[in-house]
Amino acid sequence: MKQLLEDLKTVRLDAESNRVVILDQTYLPGSIVYRSLGTPEEIYEAIYRLRVRGAPAIGVTAAYGIYVCCRALEHESFTDFYDAFSQIRDYLASSRPTAVNLTAALERMERCVLEYRDCSIGDILDRMKEEAHNIRNEDAVSCRRIGEYALSLLRPGMGLLTHCNAGHLATSEYGTALAPVYLGQERGYAFQVFADETRPLLQGARLTAFELQHAGVDVTLICDNMASMVMHNGWVQAVVVGCDRIATNGDAANKIGTSGVAILARHYGIPFYVLGPTSTIDMRCPSGDAITIEERSSEEITEMWYTERMAPAEVKVFNPAFDVTPAELITAIITEKGIARAPYRKTFESWGL
Repeated sequence: MKQLLEDLKTVRLDAESNRVVILDQTYLPGSIVYRSLGTPEEIYEAIYRLRVRGAPAIGVTAAYGIYVCCRALEHESFTDFYDAFSQIRDYLASSRPTAVNLTAALERMERCVLEYRDCSIGDILDRMKEEAHNIRNEDAVSCRRIGEYALSLLRPGMGLLTHCNAGHLATSEYGTALAPVYLGQERGYAFQVFADETRPLLQGARLTAFELQHAGVDVTLICDNMASMVMHNGWVQAVVVGCDRIATNGDAANKIGTSGVAILARHYGIPFYVLGPTSTIDMRCPSGDAITIEERSSEEITEMWYTERMAPAEVKVFNPAFDVTPAELITAIITEKGIARAPYRKTFESWGL
């Protein structure tokens, strides 16, 4: 099963061409297509257009991306190099404002540049490459640990419901919300997973169902509005979702529709777990009210998946990419450092965040 996952390389650095290579997820599940990126515009477009997506994978792409872009610079002075670096950083950071891993990775790369400001530009670039690899490798280790902690809360044979895609395709390896599913698959837990299709971009249908089936997991695809029915039928014993940003008080932003699933889970008495790396926790953000919610093009709702437009011309459209699940609806937040329960801030601070 692990090899089946590893043959889908979400993000990597091509050492020969010094370009970022991503699995273009806009072609899934029909085709497996890899795209090579080398300019700020190409990297921005890939992140904004969801060719690469999922908070951890976006962070890894940004780290490799800013390194690749800086390699193409011809500045000899640190001042000129850093000015160009800053422009690229700000440009890439604007591609997806809600995902904190994007800005966190770029800030980490900036700290690396400043730490070695007295070195040659060549040495700085070497350090940037090393730091980007570290971000990628740490993400893979983090996902494994998240899975281990989550698995301690689950029992063999459980029915699990997930929303959007927080699996291998959203990270370097294993995923966040799906990490316990894959570890459980390796250990004979035989989970039965229900995957919400996740309107309007269908990440659950196109990506989660694809990668779970690819790995041999028992997965059933449902429309978003069917979650209440499968919960009512007693087929779901836990909900596992990822996150793009977690506020200090435990409010969690994730793909639009997640908060509705949390409300249903509370009604049916089902545990609702949010899984993500501590890099997703934004200690500068006091609550979900402070999280910027990205709004996307109306065409994603009205015509993206149709041969003909399926809405009246010029009708008003509201298309937020994320919503915020209040901390009181979250049973636990599971990270690579452990399992946090309310009050969340106290636990986050004990982790040194």
